[in-house]
Amino acid sequence: MAVPQAPAPEGVRAGGAPKTVIEPARGWVSLRLRDLWEYRELLYFLVWRDVKVRYKQTLLGAAWAILQPTLTMVVFTIFFGRLAKIGSEGVPYPIFSYVGLLPWTFFAQGLTQSSNSLVGSSHLITKVYFPRLVIPLATVLAGVVDFALAFLVLLGLMAFYGVVPTVAVLALPAFFLLAFAVALGAGTWLSALNVEYRDVRYVVPFLVQIWLFVTPVIYPAKAVVGKLQELGLPGWLYGLNPMVGVVEGFRWALLGIGTPPGPVIWASVAVTAVALVAGAAYFRRMEKTFADVV
Repeated sequence: MAVPQAPAPEGVRAGGAPKTVIEPARGWVSLRLRDLWEYRELLYFLVWRDVKVRYKQTLLGAAWAILQPTLTMVVFTIFFGRLAKIGSEGVPYPIFSYVGLLPWTFFAQGLTQSSNSLVGSSHLITKVYFPRLVIPLATVLAGVVDFALAFLVLLGLMAFYGVVPTVAVLALPAFFLLAFAVALGAGTWLSALNVEYRDVRYVVPFLVQIWLFVTPVIYPAKAVVGKLQELGLPGWLYGLNPMVGVVEGFRWALLGIGTPPGPVIWASVAVTAVALVAGAAYFRRMEKTFADVV
């Protein structure tokens, strides 16, 4: 006589193996950042994939990470430093502009590539489950390699011009994290929007171009802050552009010029924090539709 078996407990298959139930998110869900840690190996492989793809079948390879900010610095020095005579707060214009271009290039590349990262990884999204936030995060992290290579050129420029950083250089990692957070915050918004509206990829290059000219990469931020104060407005309003705090923070930490930590930089930090959390929340809310739409 067969003995009836007790039903398997909830969460366990009849054979004894545990099962995972994936349910669609509803409403404004939590960020579930623990999922990113559980899929950290996938994050590593996606970062490595993006780095290899970036330099695969290229003529100069990793040299592009150095050439792009360096050649841009040369152009800016000729037209804005020599011809337009834009001030550089007492330091040579080449190193003034390069210190601004260093975090800007990292941000611009991270924003551009992360905005198209979900559409470019549609073959993964439609076949296997994983936290989709891993994709834009890996894209921005891959840019750290380019940043490190370009930073070597900055060290050479500082040695050439005899610029010795002060103890403020210890704050440089904090400003780099701020640049990373700005790129990731804006990138998550745009990557989710790009899944719904494919013309976002045409808007992003124009957005980056305009953003460059409203960020003090070419000129000192004091010029804009002074104009705001002449109009009776507080100078910290300029910090609502989060890249202002990044660029000024880099110049203060490396060259001892620019805006020290104060209202302008704290305004950038506040805007970045809001954009990062809101962008991640919006991304998680739209995540349940990615596989159907992409």
